[in-house]
Amino acid sequence: MPISGNQDLAESTTARHPRFWALLLGLPALLFALITWQVVDGGPLVRLDERVSRGLVHPDGLSEFLSDLGNVQVAVPVLAVALGYVALRTRRTDRWWLPVTAVALLMALVPVLIIPLKELTDRPGTPAVPPGTGYYPSGHTATAAVAYGCATLLLLPRLVTHLARRALVTACLVLVLGVSYGLVRRGYHWPLDVVASWCLCAVPLSSLWLFLGRTTPPGQPR
Repeated sequence: MPISGNQDLAESTTARHPRFWALLLGLPALLFALITWQVVDGGPLVRLDERVSRGLVHPDGLSEFLSDLGNVQVAVPVLAVALGYVALRTRRTDRWWLPVTAVALLMALVPVLIIPLKELTDRPGTPAVPPGTGYYPSGHTATAAVAYGCATLLLLPRLVTHLARRALVTACLVLVLGVSYGLVRRGYHWPLDVVASWCLCAVPLSSLWLFLGRTTPPGQPR
């Protein structure tokens, strides 16, 4: 399908299913706002969160390893490799720099969003970490979700078979969920810290998905 066909398809899909996009973008934002309100207010959701955390925390080598996959030193180089590969493969096409630039900006936006939220909510950590505040939302979860999620969205149109695309999406989900599990299991974060980061990152990643669908090069699946 030519690129104009891809763009028409994306536009017609958005026009026919506005509720889908409203749900995709609005529901995570609403959930994030609800969780943040509960964290700031110390509501019943926070008390439930603390009880769940006490049952899940069990620091070990595996949880430490999984949580480290959300480090900037690990996740960002993976994204950089994907960015470099896509840039080389598409450098002769029109506006090849748009997807690469959009992804780089989105990754740079993570600390801009996370750090002020940590300071505003000032949530203390679990008993498994030294006394301190600024644990909400989880920066490691956000880094993993955006870095691995953006790399997946960039590489999907370059894969030929459905099996390869499914394998890539599955690997992304396993990585993000693995980091999330490791952070909670190790006690670095409360479960709500992680869930809030999922919700927060879902909005820009969904927006990127829509944007990339409109800029897919010719001859590649959306």
